[in-house]
Amino acid sequence: MRIGTIDVWPPLLLAPMAGLTHSALRTTILNYGGVGLLSTEMLAAERLPSERPEHSPSLVRTARESPLSYQLLLTDDKNIPRIFEALHRLQADVVDLNLGCPAPLVRRAGGGSRLMDNPAQVRRIVASARKQTALPLSAKIRLGETLNEETLCDFCRMLADEGIDMLTVHARLRAEPFIRPPRWGWVAKVKQWVHIPVIANGSIDSVDSARACLRESGADGLMIGRAAARMPWIFAAIARTIYGMEIPEPDVRLPRLYAAFVEALTERFRPERRLGRLKEFTHHFAANYFFGHHLAARVQASGTIEEAWSHAAAFFAANDPAHTE
Repeated sequence: MRIGTIDVWPPLLLAPMAGLTHSALRTTILNYGGVGLLSTEMLAAERLPSERPEHSPSLVRTARESPLSYQLLLTDDKNIPRIFEALHRLQADVVDLNLGCPAPLVRRAGGGSRLMDNPAQVRRIVASARKQTALPLSAKIRLGETLNEETLCDFCRMLADEGIDMLTVHARLRAEPFIRPPRWGWVAKVKQWVHIPVIANGSIDSVDSARACLRESGADGLMIGRAAARMPWIFAAIARTIYGMEIPEPDVRLPRLYAAFVEALTERFRPERRLGRLKEFTHHFAANYFFGHHLAARVQASGTIEEAWSHAAAFFAANDPAHTE
């Protein structure tokens, strides 16, 4: 799959997720393989020009993490030149515009899914961004406030006409929760309306669901979010099974995976930035165990990363004795 000037293979993308898609998770996923495009967390665009990658947990990056998409939270087209100057300095591979986040705080600020209510504003943002860079530009959207084919079609075509190179569609309405089954059939509609690659996102959490989504949506690729934190090997499994990539069968040893994640946090992040990220990751990772809620609760109650690791090691010794080496 080609996005602007870069080739992405396999067409499996990591979704941007606050507190999760940082360097430690990205390299954990890379240890298994199968991911075609990585992503940062959602970045406050206005702060980028003054942020330093050695201090910002959202900008920490190792040489392995490529290609890497930087997702921007914008509310208007002000300061676009300075923002893209920073992105070029950071050596972004792709720039993604967040047009779908439903979080109330983001919407109140005028960003995320609120921007879909103002196509003229979005047009100005995209046109301005396109003038500033030759980097591939992508956008991530939801289906809107209500199911309206004409409104959604016009919006998607506008994005493509203004220079967006790839469109990711989270196949839910703005107010629909994750427990609501995604509307993958609407991704198929978007695919018919635009000439650029269309990526499906929403409840892709196994090889079977990936296959079902591709069948129903006809999408050019898949974006995986929460399941990537629970099962960082999911990209490798899908790449092997669906895309025929010659990737070794994932060697999934959960305690070893968790220990490597803690080590990555300790090596790359300042002390005050480690524990919160471990707690966020553990919330998802713990679902791999029948009694995982005990692991999540003990880590959540920890005051230091050392205490959290001590609790985790004790949990693994009791619940995963065959794989504690």
